[in-house]
Amino acid sequence: MRVNSVSPGWIMTAATADFLDMLRAANGGTIEDARQFVLDALGGISIGRGAEPEEVADLIAYLASDRAAAIHGAEFVIDGGTIRTV
Repeated sequence: MRVNSVSPGWIMTAATADFLDMLRAANGGTIEDARQFVLDALGGISIGRGAEPEEVADLIAYLASDRAAAIHGAEFVIDGGTIRTV
């Protein structure tokens, strides 16, 4: 049995869009202003955006595939660089 974990950061889901719209309504400005507010609150994201759900799904599909049979006990952080690691 293989056990790995996937730790996503900010993911651009429908709920994220609703949240950004709520921020925009509460603070004024645009959706882009609300998105930048979240990015700033997170301390920035190296890629400048949240990850797309498909990007997370692709990682999970790979880890579940036979191509990743030698990967065991690993944690995969998929956050666009929010958490600085080497």
